[in-house]
Amino acid sequence: MKTAKTEKIGIISDTHGLLRPEVIERLQGVSRILHAGDVGSPEILDRLTNIAPLTVVRGNVDYQGTLGDLPLHEAMEVGEHLVYITHIQEEIDLDPETAEMSMVIFGHTHSPVIEQRGSITWFNPGSVGPRRFSLPVSMGFLHLEEDGTLRPELVELDV
Repeated sequence: MKTAKTEKIGIISDTHGLLRPEVIERLQGVSRILHAGDVGSPEILDRLTNIAPLTVVRGNVDYQGTLGDLPLHEAMEVGEHLVYITHIQEEIDLDPETAEMSMVIFGHTHSPVIEQRGSITWFNPGSVGPRRFSLPVSMGFLHLEEDGTLRPELVELDV
């Protein structure tokens, strides 16, 4: 019998070259960080990898220098779940249901959302970068619970 463990993963998107101290503080203690694109500056990646292992995808502003080498999509296992990461949800290159994904993490819109569609949880942590319009500055966490379930969490930052 497999022993379940808890895990807390930091989820961010749309830094656009700005990594706020509030974000760094909130990411302390996570097992890994997922960045759903629009990094904006390679220095952001260096700072994040000093906190925890990092998985990052390329956003629509990430085409210069080393950011242009980032993958457009990533699939990974979290516990017994498959999680797909992309920047623009409309540009997904597979059917998440057919691929037996549990969750799709995306960015781009700067609007935080957790939505269940069929068997797939769609999770946009919002944006931690420069504020856009009246949208909140927000990020998320993905909790792998002891019973093996995934629990997404949105956090609005007071900035």
